[in-house]
Amino acid sequence: MKKLIVVLGVAGSSLSAVFVRVADAPPMVLVLYRVGFAAVFLLPVLVLRCRAEIRGVPPKYFICAAISGMFLSFHFTAYFQSLSYTSIASSVALVDTEVFFIALATFLLFREKLGAKHWAAILVTFSGTVVIALADAGSGNNVLLGDFLALTGACFLSVYTMLGVFCRKKMSTTVYTFTVYFSAALTLLLILCVQHVKITQYPRVNVLSGIGLAVFCTLLGHSLFSWVLKYEKPAYVSASKMLEPVFATGLGIAFFREFPSAYVAAGGALVVLGIVCYTLFNSEARPADSPDG
Repeated sequence: MKKLIVVLGVAGSSLSAVFVRVADAPPMVLVLYRVGFAAVFLLPVLVLRCRAEIRGVPPKYFICAAISGMFLSFHFTAYFQSLSYTSIASSVALVDTEVFFIALATFLLFREKLGAKHWAAILVTFSGTVVIALADAGSGNNVLLGDFLALTGACFLSVYTMLGVFCRKKMSTTVYTFTVYFSAALTLLLILCVQHVKITQYPRVNVLSGIGLAVFCTLLGHSLFSWVLKYEKPAYVSASKMLEPVFATGLGIAFFREFPSAYVAAGGALVVLGIVCYTLFNSEARPADSPDG
């Protein structure tokens, strides 16, 4: 049953590209709706169940979680913007390369050595990104800009993840995710105010898309992954997430008749294969502890 929940979580997160495509508000406004609604929906749970925990968490963890939220807002903004320029298949495959930015950071900052199998998996994934870029190159500069934004989004997501590992040592899923979403919403609100971008008066579809992103993609998507890690192996959860490009591409075909080219499909398959292999190799080398729910 819990394995099925993981798959349902992946399906929920895969809907994000559809919600973004049907909306017409600026990407940053749509991200504000997503994280803002998610924080509002979590607030009652936080107040009813987590008041004692909040009092016991050292301030430095809240500061770290707030910074993590800033990077999450940057990730969503880059990802949503990429969908304006490139295909759903390319964007989702490239934004899911987060794990390799984490590997690069740990290698450069902490001198953590990687085995030959890890480097082989990285090479396979890198080859996939090159194939996608070459396939998109003939479609114009804006398409390559979309690919670059998706990779930038993966980079921001890797920082969010690494900060989250530290924060989760003292914070439950509910307290951490609320802090992250609230911080992300506040960051976006400040940026939009400075840029004099309106945050309301858009067609109703944008608010509905924001609610859909908050409920299906965030609370019933990403948050489920944190919960199920208490019961399933991290390798299974991480590998299952790589169904997202498959689901998202299928939704793109169903809703927008957006068929990826053979080269984009091949490149995406290489990206998925490389990430799955890397995840499994990393699990074999160093089993991870399961965080709390």
